[in-house]
Amino acid sequence: MLQLYIGNKNYSSWSMRPWVLLRQAGIAFEEVPVRFDSFDANSQFKRQLKAVTPVAKVPVLVDGDITVWDSLAIAEYLAEQYPDKHLWPQDKAARARARSVVAEMHSGFGALRSHCGMNIEARLPEVGEIVWRDQPAVRADVQRLVDMWSELLDQHGGPMLFGQFSIADAFYAPVCMRLATFALPVPGHITAYVQRVQQLPGVKAWIDGALAEQDFVPFDEPYRARRG
Repeated sequence: MLQLYIGNKNYSSWSMRPWVLLRQAGIAFEEVPVRFDSFDANSQFKRQLKAVTPVAKVPVLVDGDITVWDSLAIAEYLAEQYPDKHLWPQDKAARARARSVVAEMHSGFGALRSHCGMNIEARLPEVGEIVWRDQPAVRADVQRLVDMWSELLDQHGGPMLFGQFSIADAFYAPVCMRLATFALPVPGHITAYVQRVQQLPGVKAWIDGALAEQDFVPFDEPYRARRG
């Protein structure tokens, strides 16, 4: 069976992407959680992962004697191994567009990721209000999301970005969590898409797992002293 090494569900946006993809697509796998203690070279987190991958980061997919790290590489591997799951859109043009927007998420939106880290358990509208006021790069990232999602939802008719669930929705699921946690202002149809993503069985299962962790990682939460 496939094994997927992941970090804390409450915080690890990169782990969330392949986990949701596997769960939503109905591909069986074993979850291997690796708790964030620190990212120092001698941390338990790094020591455990170095036995699996040379980069000592999550996520990591293990398929027998094959090890795949990096969320985008994992998504491509799964699409190749499970063509019947149609993880990318079947239409050639839509598939090319989906790969483009997934790559954009993979390498972009740095301001949003930096100032609004994924924290599923928290509700931080007051932090989001300050970030929105003071960080024009975050406003620009959100506007790009609104423009992209609006165009795709209009073109493909929803409910997901390319009609049916795809790798693109899995990759933007953590962004949906950020928008909700920090209550960043977006139009109603974008809020509706965020809610539809949150209600996907694979996403809901991840959220439930994040809420059940009852863990607080201080270095991931510079904006509050404790959980809850």
